[in-house]
Amino acid sequence: MARLALVTGGVSGIGAAISKLLKASGYRVVANYFGNEADAQAFHAETEIPVRTFDVADFEATQTGIAAIVAEFGPVEVLVNNAGITRDSSLHKMTLEQWRSVIEVDLGGCFNTCRAVIESMREHRFGRIVNISSINGLSGQFGQTNYSAAKAGVIGFTKALALEGASRGITVNAIAPGYTGTTMVKAVPQAILDEIVADVPVGRLATPEEIARGVLFLVGEEAGFITGETLSINGGRYMH
Repeated sequence: MARLALVTGGVSGIGAAISKLLKASGYRVVANYFGNEADAQAFHAETEIPVRTFDVADFEATQTGIAAIVAEFGPVEVLVNNAGITRDSSLHKMTLEQWRSVIEVDLGGCFNTCRAVIESMREHRFGRIVNISSINGLSGQFGQTNYSAAKAGVIGFTKALALEGASRGITVNAIAPGYTGTTMVKAVPQAILDEIVADVPVGRLATPEEIARGVLFLVGEEAGFITGETLSINGGRYMH
């Protein structure tokens, strides 16, 4: 039977591109979402990919949600942690809620989902985990101390879990996308968008599909010797 992949935040933007590419490549896919019901139903109608709602920032809800997926579809063998939010503000104006909400979703969500699948992956001696970080977790970004901290934390989390899983056939890697042509990014005022693109050496935004192809490579059977790495897909905007 084809391997089961769970993609969090998997019904729109980069997550939708990942879900679609994994399905097209032969994986069984379940896409998680939270809050965006209209997007989820439109995505399901278009792709026939099952969609399931739970808040990755909520530990108990995530354990329950993933347990239900396992009961219905079987063990999760591929996990893509794509769910994320932004609550931008310079630090001297940032509220505690803005800080905590981003940390809990973008970083805490990785713990919550991985905790729900790691024992099964260890038992079956196979797993592929890809955590979506960000260029801003590497370079920092004005007005994003919360987001940059969370996404940098994702990279540290990835490295540590990679060490823990290596002897059990589990690889854990991160992808740090640059600015990508999602609906959210395209909604930025054109003048600011032009400035962003001007800083990208290849002269354009990434497409969601280009990020998805990085995920597809890392979750493949043939990528078993790559673990603990961060793949930057940013058009040369930041090299580390």
